[in-house]
Amino acid sequence: MLLYQHLASQLRAQIAQGSLRAGERLPSIRQLAHSHGVSIATAVQACLQLEREGLAQARPRSGYFVRAASPPLPATLPSRRRTPGTVSNPMLQDVLDMLARSDLLPLHSATPSLTLLPQSALTASLSRCLRRMPSAALDYAPPQGHLSLRRLIAQRYAQVGVTVSADEIIITAGAMEAISLSLRTLTQPGDVVLVESPTYHGILQAVAALKLKVLEVPNLPDRGIDVERLELLLRQHQVRAAVLVPNFNNPLGSVTDDEAKQALLKSCARHKTIVIEDDIYGELAWSGQRPAPLRRWDRHGGVITCGSYSKILAAGLRVGWLVGGDWTDALLRTKYFSTVGSASLPQLALADYLERHDLQRHLRQLCRALADNAQRMHEAIARHWPSSTRACTPQGGLSLWLQLPGMNAKTLFDEALREGIGTSPGMLFSSRGEYADCLRLSCGLPWSVALDRALRRLGQLADRA
Repeated sequence: MLLYQHLASQLRAQIAQGSLRAGERLPSIRQLAHSHGVSIATAVQACLQLEREGLAQARPRSGYFVRAASPPLPATLPSRRRTPGTVSNPMLQDVLDMLARSDLLPLHSATPSLTLLPQSALTASLSRCLRRMPSAALDYAPPQGHLSLRRLIAQRYAQVGVTVSADEIIITAGAMEAISLSLRTLTQPGDVVLVESPTYHGILQAVAALKLKVLEVPNLPDRGIDVERLELLLRQHQVRAAVLVPNFNNPLGSVTDDEAKQALLKSCARHKTIVIEDDIYGELAWSGQRPAPLRRWDRHGGVITCGSYSKILAAGLRVGWLVGGDWTDALLRTKYFSTVGSASLPQLALADYLERHDLQRHLRQLCRALADNAQRMHEAIARHWPSSTRACTPQGGLSLWLQLPGMNAKTLFDEALREGIGTSPGMLFSSRGEYADCLRLSCGLPWSVALDRALRRLGQLADRA
């Protein structure tokens, strides 16, 4: 056995025995080298080995820490709606009530903290646009959106291997308006729309508002959209559109792999089902390797891709977009008859920011911070929550999905609200309020004493719920 393997074996045994617990810092590289009589290089190799095994995590300028381990979620989650039906989930109203509150620690909000976003640079861009082009900034924007921003969006897609023309991009007020416009353009009341289960509650609200019927396809924690079930459902039912989140699904954080994405598109093309792709989390790959959007493999003009700057730059600017393809003209008419156009100043400011700053560098920093936040939260949950708690281990996005067998997450949600902590109970993420023992937390808040205290308190509440 090589020296670094021997050292790694000793550290592994200490972790297994509990001498080194989840979240605790490993001895520094110098301490390891000195106490075990090995070189610095050997100590580094030992820590890297533990990192490869998933037992340790490196934190910038802080050293190596023991990773949290929790029982994995089952390979499948319940999805009982096998026939189309209306959205009948009274908890969806509770979301609106909670969003109106400003006094909560926002573990319910899948949005990065402002401290992780380039506030100063964006403020400078806003000021510069008002100073240098006040007429354009304060006037109506073109219904399709400012060309300067649409070109930059098209360029970003080109960088990830997707060919998009600025002429098929429509600027919207966030990704939710893009999804809503797509549904309004494609469907009539009573049409059937396929969604994942679990899925983001905003998608369910949009479907309900348009009086559409919903059909649910399972999203699996380990592999994303269940493509085999999707094909079966499309054979059995006439489905007009499918609203899907293949990259870092909210709430599971799962990713549908490239092979499954291509099979999914072939199934939808065969059954004449238009795909509305919500790719809002695609840029938030913690590894830095962005998964490709469905648009990359669309050969039949059957995908409308929706995106947004809300999760990566500034939620409050409310700038999103859709890539309409063959549907661009129809979508633009829907947009014009709805809101005429989106606000000018945010579009111009974002274009100014993107032209002056390295977006990829910002994304690397943001994704590293989110990954670190998520790991620290996992560690706190392993320390303070019931031992039966199970957790997804996403590789990107903003969500941590937990399962607490035998517990009603609505009870925990209510008690947490009384203590000023926002959470998202699992029932919000299905059309009929399933996942009663599940909970979604956001990893968008930087680690802090207040966050550690809140997770400890949630663990105490979960223990008695």
